[in-house]
Amino acid sequence: MLDVKQLRVLRAVGEHGSFSAAAEALSYTQPAISQQVAALEKQAGTTLVDRTSRGVRLTEAGRALVDHAEVVLARLAAAEAELEAMAGVRGGRVRLSSFPTAGASLLPPAVALFTERHPEVELTFVEREPDDAAQMLRAAELEVALVFEYGEIGAAEFERLYDGIELHHLLDDPLYLALPQGHPLSSRPRVRLGDFAQDTWIQESGPHSFCGSLHQAACTSAGFQPNIGFQSDDYNVVQGLIAAGVGISLLPSLALTNVRDDIVIRSLGRNAPARRIAAATLAGRYLSPATEEMLGILEEVAGRFRLPAAASAAAA
Repeated sequence: MLDVKQLRVLRAVGEHGSFSAAAEALSYTQPAISQQVAALEKQAGTTLVDRTSRGVRLTEAGRALVDHAEVVLARLAAAEAELEAMAGVRGGRVRLSSFPTAGASLLPPAVALFTERHPEVELTFVEREPDDAAQMLRAAELEVALVFEYGEIGAAEFERLYDGIELHHLLDDPLYLALPQGHPLSSRPRVRLGDFAQDTWIQESGPHSFCGSLHQAACTSAGFQPNIGFQSDDYNVVQGLIAAGVGISLLPSLALTNVRDDIVIRSLGRNAPARRIAAATLAGRYLSPATEEMLGILEEVAGRFRLPAAASAAAA
């Protein structure tokens, strides 16, 4: 009979492309990963992993076994959740993930409230962007993930990202324009995006940067293609570049909990582009009472969430 732990190891090797990365993800040593894979290959009677100087990849047999393992592991996770449900919300666990800005603003009060109400439930948290979180939900490695999406995302991209995922809407997160203090338009209380077509822009990097795509779509809707001079995934770096006067950017309201004194935040009005923040769960999967309670608390916290002071002032 195939060993569940070994199947988890094989899946991690396939996901991460190396024994060392799989070991880090599972908190194992690299030799332990190698031993588990070797033992599984011996039991299966075939090679499951191609080992090359560039890393490792699953063989056809390895991929087939991982496909079956996904189903097995998801069913086991569902069984664990159902057993937890028999004890109500007095026990069990909820594994959470969040992208950074929600993790710094929306998640902490929700976790604090949940812990106060249900101290017996084990809570764990990892920081993940929406695409990675969706994969972890499908692999039954999370119960709830805070993610975002936006209207400009194409149907094909939305399907790729959230196929098999159920989204529970929490709140809308509008974007604000961030300018250096010396910018010629920084004194205006309200601004139009089209007025900044000639500026140098700072944008998130990476081929699957969802916020970067939202920035691009917002500028396109305003009638211009932004001149991207700098890229960073760290909003502190973005604010530093803005303060230095080398560019401007769009910042979501959840990122305005910590704003530098030497930049200016301006509202784009009622029709400002926005991200939709959601709590994501695996569609069709049994939700334990603890998970249902966490979803309720996230909705409760989101319902009373207030814009950070910088965003409120900019919108006034």
